[in-house]
Amino acid sequence: MADLVEIDDPGDPRLADYRDLRDVELRKNLETEHGLFLAEGEKVVRRAVEAGFSARSFLLAPRWLDGLADVLAASTAPCYVVTEALAEQVTGFHVHRGALASLERRELPSVADVLAGARSVLVLEDLVDHTNVGAIFRCGAALGFDAVLLAPRCADPLYRRSVKVGMGAVFSTPWTRLPDWYDALPTLSRAGFTTVALTLADDATDIASAVAGLDRVALVLGSEGHGLSSRWEATADRRAVIPMAAGIDSLNVAAAAAVACYVTARR
Repeated sequence: MADLVEIDDPGDPRLADYRDLRDVELRKNLETEHGLFLAEGEKVVRRAVEAGFSARSFLLAPRWLDGLADVLAASTAPCYVVTEALAEQVTGFHVHRGALASLERRELPSVADVLAGARSVLVLEDLVDHTNVGAIFRCGAALGFDAVLLAPRCADPLYRRSVKVGMGAVFSTPWTRLPDWYDALPTLSRAGFTTVALTLADDATDIASAVAGLDRVALVLGSEGHGLSSRWEATADRRAVIPMAAGIDSLNVAAAAAVACYVTARR
């Protein structure tokens, strides 16, 4: 059972995993160096632990002790009990859900392992917004996609904000990073997937037509600002667009992913 440790000093070194959570660059370095990630909120903390991730520690306001009692009972990691005001001092933001956990990252699986048995896959190129990455993971999980592949420069799906927005979908969806950006899409094609890129290219067809009748499909989405790179757009097997009313040419990438996933799931 987790030891309950009351802490009243925001400078306590045992709280280092939770310090300055608003500083994205600092957190990237800290979390990579120490091989950790954070889960926020009772449901997300529970889902992370139930998915088999090992807890380094928990940071809870007293009101969450009962709700996570079973999780704490099954863990040997310490649980630091703090007031919500002190949690805000440490993290740098209002922890309105009052529950955080620091967990150990796992080694990423190979692309082949992630794709084994998959029929519908999301492929993300250079998305930099953690909120969008989390939202897309959630869309994919909700609409039956089997896996997610990330280009090397894509935002971290285990970053706290991404995990929170995705409601822990990253814990249940197989995912990994692509080791080769340049030939990523031709490699997927050789593996038996039809790669369908969402783009405004002149030869793009209606998404419903582009995915109709496909057995194994890899839905490809590009960065928030510039969309897909010319290399990925050119090497996709098909290019697709979501038809829209006059005057609007595109959706936010997370919204576009939701529409495209829905259509693809019903192909």
